Amino acid sequence: MSKADSNSRQGSYKANTINTQDSRMRRHEVTIELRKSKKEDQMFKRRNINDEDLTSPLKELNGQSPVQLSVDEIVAAMNSEDQERQFIGMQSARKMLSRERNPPIDLMIGHGIVPICIRFLQNANNTMLQFEAAWALTNIASGTSDQTRCVIEHNAVPHFVALLQSQSINLAEQAVWALGNIAGDGAAARDIVIHHNVIDGILPLINNETPLSFLRNIVWLMSNLCRNKNPSPPFEQVKRLLPVLSQLLQSQDIQVLADACWALSYVTDDDNSKIQAVVDSDAVPRLVKLLQMDEPSIIVPALRSVGNIVTGTDQQTDVVIASGGLPRLGYLLQHSKSNIVKEAAWTVSNITAGNQKQIQAVIQAGIFQQLRNVLEKGDFKAQKEAAWAVTNTTTSGTPEQIVDLIEKYKILKPFIDLLEAKDPRTIKVVQTGLSNLFALAEKLGGTENLCLMVEEMGGLDKLETLQQHENEEVYKKAYAIIDTYFSTGEDEAEQELAPQEVNGALEFNATQPKAPEGGYTF
Repeated sequence: MSKADSNSRQGSYKANTINTQDSRMRRHEVTIELRKSKKEDQMFKRRNINDEDLTSPLKELNGQSPVQLSVDEIVAAMNSEDQERQFIGMQSARKMLSRERNPPIDLMIGHGIVPICIRFLQNANNTMLQFEAAWALTNIASGTSDQTRCVIEHNAVPHFVALLQSQSINLAEQAVWALGNIAGDGAAARDIVIHHNVIDGILPLINNETPLSFLRNIVWLMSNLCRNKNPSPPFEQVKRLLPVLSQLLQSQDIQVLADACWALSYVTDDDNSKIQAVVDSDAVPRLVKLLQMDEPSIIVPALRSVGNIVTGTDQQTDVVIASGGLPRLGYLLQHSKSNIVKEAAWTVSNITAGNQKQIQAVIQAGIFQQLRNVLEKGDFKAQKEAAWAVTNTTTSGTPEQIVDLIEKYKILKPFIDLLEAKDPRTIKVVQTGLSNLFALAEKLGGTENLCLMVEEMGGLDKLETLQQHENEEVYKKAYAIIDTYFSTGEDEAEQELAPQEVNGALEFNATQPKAPEGGYTF
């Protein structure tokens, strides 16, 4: 078997016998999996289509009117020496690019509109012309990567950064919007924007007087500056955003909160030094507090951030616990949205991969009760993460903590039931947990009782079925457990099953131990 296959989930562990490279591999795998739904939660590019029904930051100043000019007439007007014709041509081009459906972006690019718009951006004597040009370029940059690249290659970025200092707040806001679309295109475009000192430009714009629509656009731009890997953004620059992002977590606006949380989720999806920088910004208590919001658009990125933080060091995990994170996670394990339950279970699984004190905190928060409910009736993806939380506990916990899982929290039955999962990785997770339980039972002299419990719960039948599984590692693990703990030799087995004569009558299972009161113990 390949190392990548056998260690596919070990990276959720952070301490004890599991190495940190595996931990990093695990988190990378999980965040890729979790990120598949992220685009539904946060938009990386936005077009200003100027519909009054939308909460578009910028509205038409003088009523939308249909474009009367053809593309050739528009370009001719824009190239005119007459300032009024220039403006009419520019505004007509922007309106055409602001159509809600099928804006002719490639057609306009093909007619050479981009360099004209960039020339207009530099006309400081005509703010309205600059504004219309910025708006048109914003909508071009909201398109495909090729369309965005056209705007970048005509050197628009430094001009937009310069416009952040404009006295016209509408113009500065439109520049922010354009830069957000460019930075949202990918790592290369993002780094071009950062290289042109955009952070110097946006930090002074945030104060108590910043209009809400402007603030929303700035925070959205900040989140795009933190986003994308391969490579990650230059951290010395992004680090400057962290104190502001941490403060913004106290905003009352849903959109500001959501984008600030997304920004922090991107930063924490990296090595421990970057996680520490977020911890040092005092963001953790604020992120934890946001987990109790009723708004999924905030819960998802706040939970992602917290989940990333607990993949770090034990000390970083302790900050989440000290901030009251565990009761909030227990609450989210009962959430109506399955993706939130899944991410909460993933987060808990990373905490139970920590030290025994942290596992005890999870136990005392009553979270294993919620995990049992997830194992019993949760969505499969959530069940898989809950199974990891259990297996991690059987790996890292004390004997008392592990026995509690079985005796106090009745985890064993729903845990064993996942041996019937379709996903081989999940089966292997449960098999690993069972192997850990049997190893402990052996030390405590409770193997026979555990065997009986597992058999009564249908576990032996499931393990026997898995010996026919198509996955080599699954059937080998199943065979090993049965061979080590359930095989007592055929002759001995037959002798035990044979009826015994008691007082001249046959009695079946005479030697089978009776269950002690209060259940089985190790």
